Amino acid sequence: MRAPSVPALVLSEPLPLTLHPAAVYLDSLAPGSRPTMEQALNAIAGLLSNGDCDAMTLNWAALRYQHTAAVRSVLMKKHAPATANKMLCALRRVLQEAFKLDLISATDYQKAVDLRSIKASKKQRGRRLKPDEITALIRVCQADSSPLGVRDSALIALLRCGLRRAEVVALHLKDFDATTGALEILSGKGEKDRTVYMPTTAIAAISDWLTIRGSRPGPLLHPIRKGGFIGDYKRMTPQAVFMIVRKRALEARVERFSPHDFRRTFCSDLFDSGADIVTVQQLAGHTSPTTTAKYDRRGDETKRKAMEKLDIAYIPRS
Repeated sequence: MRAPSVPALVLSEPLPLTLHPAAVYLDSLAPGSRPTMEQALNAIAGLLSNGDCDAMTLNWAALRYQHTAAVRSVLMKKHAPATANKMLCALRRVLQEAFKLDLISATDYQKAVDLRSIKASKKQRGRRLKPDEITALIRVCQADSSPLGVRDSALIALLRCGLRRAEVVALHLKDFDATTGALEILSGKGEKDRTVYMPTTAIAAISDWLTIRGSRPGPLLHPIRKGGFIGDYKRMTPQAVFMIVRKRALEARVERFSPHDFRRTFCSDLFDSGADIVTVQQLAGHTSPTTTAKYDRRGDETKRKAMEKLDIAYIPRS
């Protein structure tokens, strides 16, 4: 008995965007999530084609279980569990769109997406930044008198308020109210909108940047060319945010951390200030309070102090 033939992995001709499973999937995402998931799909397409294809030129409908299982194996070895599972989620969603568009049979689709998620270690990821570390980061930015230093101070102020990298670069000038300190996060992760109120010092950092940036509509933060020239008001990328934070951390001699650790610090500091979990959940833009609880990095000392409040009025024997 002959094995069934498998379609070619490279599209023979471009598909209309309305019939392209990757394009349909990406178009369904919030603007802030789209670049990250497109990057994930490009990486998967590259793995499957030895670098010959990207998300738009790979024939996703040709994928079978042997392909998706191989992708899972590579991602498991190459990335942290959370990153690998996010990429597998994108893969499953594209195949789901291919099925809805009648590009792949129900049997082939069910087999291809039948992939176990990659188990993550129970150890908490990331860390909480100390107040003096955040101060050191701001100080090295302020020591840089160029527009880069002012913009990077504003960037760190935004991250300190719990924004994701994708949310920072998606901000527009109109989303910031200097009078109230309100910052409108529109179409965040999961298409959730929220309002974050920035503290006075963060408002000052953004306002100083706007003095240089000007009042032209467009993205709040911009790339800056050599010589301090802002240029054509292009949008920054999440990867650029990562590189800026890494650069400023090295200058400030702060122990290595990720931009997402600002969110962990943000949630932990709010808990320390007495905020309830629902309030922290709303400010962080989490769908579930269970997710918010995972961002708590207050440590054992906070737990010990909390337990000290449980007084049983026992008098020690002399």
